[in-house]
Amino acid sequence: QVQLVESGGGLVQPGGSLRLSCAASGSIFKIYVTSWYRQAPGQRREWVAAITPGGNTNYAGAVKGRFTISREKFENTTYLQMNELKPEDTAVYYCNAQIVRVGERVYDSYWGQGTQVTVSS
Repeated sequence: QVQLVESGGGLVQPGGSLRLSCAASGSIFKIYVTSWYRQAPGQRREWVAAITPGGNTNYAGAVKGRFTISREKFENTTYLQMNELKPEDTAVYYCNAQIVRVGERVYDSYWGQGTQVTVSS
């Protein structure tokens, strides 16, 4: 089995920072692209950022320049450093990873349970 667990969410004032973590565990052979998504109340889930195994990154326009995605390869952990947070960043943040399990040849897409980020004064 493979599991993704997010952590690091919380309540922060506008302009503050948070660092989210996404730890992958289980029978993992290889991790391809890891992404962060978020879903605000009453809205669809939206893509935030992604990182490839080689370290290439990409960001949604709304967070570019404020958020940084990174990956600790040997720990199978992906991070999302969020700076200059705004009230509109309030959402449940989800981690997604393309993972090939041991003994398999193709990847499956896995999701974490989500972590709440609230930006409010």
